[in-house]
Amino acid sequence: MAGQKKMVEDITAMDVDFAKWYTDVIKKAELVDYSSVKGCMVIRPYGYGIWENIQHDLDARFKALGHENVYMPMFIPESLLQREKDHVEGFAPEVAWVTHGGNERLAERLCVRPTSEVLFCEHYKNIIHSYRDLPKLYNQWCNVVRWEKTTRPFLRTSEFLWQEGHTMHETEEDARKETLQMLKVYEDFYRETLAIPAITGQKTEKEKFAGAVETYTIEPMMHNGVALQGGTSHYFGDGFAKAFEITYTDRNNKPQYPHQTSWGVSTRMIGAIIMTHGDDNGLVLPPKIAPIQVVILPIAMHKEGVLDKAAELRDRLKANYRVKLDDSDNSPGWKFSEYEMKGVPLRLEIGPKDIENNQCVLVRRDNREKVFVSLDNLEQEIETALQAVHDGLYNRALENLKAKTHTAKNFDEFVDTAKNKPGFIKAMWCGDVECENKIKDVTGGVKSRCIPFNEEAIGDTCACCGKPAKHLVVWGKQY
Repeated sequence: MAGQKKMVEDITAMDVDFAKWYTDVIKKAELVDYSSVKGCMVIRPYGYGIWENIQHDLDARFKALGHENVYMPMFIPESLLQREKDHVEGFAPEVAWVTHGGNERLAERLCVRPTSEVLFCEHYKNIIHSYRDLPKLYNQWCNVVRWEKTTRPFLRTSEFLWQEGHTMHETEEDARKETLQMLKVYEDFYRETLAIPAITGQKTEKEKFAGAVETYTIEPMMHNGVALQGGTSHYFGDGFAKAFEITYTDRNNKPQYPHQTSWGVSTRMIGAIIMTHGDDNGLVLPPKIAPIQVVILPIAMHKEGVLDKAAELRDRLKANYRVKLDDSDNSPGWKFSEYEMKGVPLRLEIGPKDIENNQCVLVRRDNREKVFVSLDNLEQEIETALQAVHDGLYNRALENLKAKTHTAKNFDEFVDTAKNKPGFIKAMWCGDVECENKIKDVTGGVKSRCIPFNEEAIGDTCACCGKPAKHLVVWGKQY
């Protein structure tokens, strides 16, 4: 149809210019708008609706494990930030500072939070005194600021939304268990809700979070083979506790330092959804986070009874699904293109002949499969179709991940693969940071993504230097 053809032409093809395709999609699907502050975005209602559904799902998972939501201040006094040396050095290049309040110069600069470890530690020092006060399982939903040099909406912005969990535990064992448990929560969420497969594992010493003992990560692959750090979970040990003098009296009445974790995901996940599932016609949204799960389009709605039936179906379905009825005077072709571009998982069409036959048409966004279904079984048919969309998206993404994951056993093979085959590279590593740096420099940005939990031996020697290998590492370029 003419409307559909024009809509598709307005989106750059993925294979022609992936970056331009991404920009076209986020603008035309009305996810964001640019603001007057470089690197900051206006998240429009449709984009924010995706975030609200993500937040609702994750928040329920956190609370089911005993976590409570809190809110910390936006500002951090400079002296407080300086308490943990590695932490402040890691964030120094990205920190935004407040130097004035009104017309008065502040006696001490205030950092606009890039993350909130030090704020939680200041609070924990005041409320943790005994082993009976542990564990503290806190999480907050908020915005943070990191002054990025190169920005792109959702992927890397100066201000973004996220959740950050900060927990304190009686023992190292409890804290380590929490660290891995929360990474598993993220892995399950990506698979069950976002329909995105990912590789999970531990960051190398070079790539771990500033101030952490260990950092674990979830690394999904985008359609073009580039990695996106999808979420991280950190074990801090008692380093922050010592820096902030947080102690508690243990079960033997002796003073001890608690063990700490931190974990978080952000609006970057929306970028992951777009770049994992999208196609040349726009967004393709997983049903569980789609602001509109089913759009009802009346066909020949000027005919008697069509609009009434469409409205009846909307009212019937809205108790269980996020439903929209488009009764505007735009043409059916325009509507098909509009909701395809916005990634609505399921389109329901109903016209005079359908009403006569007590049926409607369901069209899946992921593969455009069209089926006629009885109105008597509509809820079950919709449930089945939405699950099929989710499974179809996950399987397609998994095939892409497998197809674009390669192996390299020596440096020449590694460099050739990095140059000619987009995606992840599995290669053995000696553990030396110099090899990490060399690989990044020679390949133009290929970095260690993680040491995967399911390590496999593909050789005995480091693919970079030829020395004995310590780990298998997954490598790749990143957003």
